[in-house]
Amino acid sequence: MTAHPTLEITNANFEEIIRSDKPTLIDFWAPWCGPCRALGPTIEKLANDLGERAQIAKVNIDEHPQLAAQYGVASIPTVIIFKDGHPTDQFVGIRPYSEYLHALEN
Repeated sequence: MTAHPTLEITNANFEEIIRSDKPTLIDFWAPWCGPCRALGPTIEKLANDLGERAQIAKVNIDEHPQLAAQYGVASIPTVIIFKDGHPTDQFVGIRPYSEYLHALEN
């Protein structure tokens, strides 16, 4: 089984990634954030389990604060699900794997 890594989002590739025909989960995080690090394995598991059916990406808010501001990210971790370029779900804090999976599959 091939591992499916998470995508690293930058200002340059953000629009292209969210406009995919696949549902896209974006994890807004920072390296100093303990809960963000705790959520990491869940995000990696989603990337591996969903494979080509979805895109799983991460935005380091320290490196790209304007992307966090654009989507009103005030607390991290924040996970936003995009479909056809538009946010459809948003989760603040750590949620169970099943909640993210459900949001991506529906």
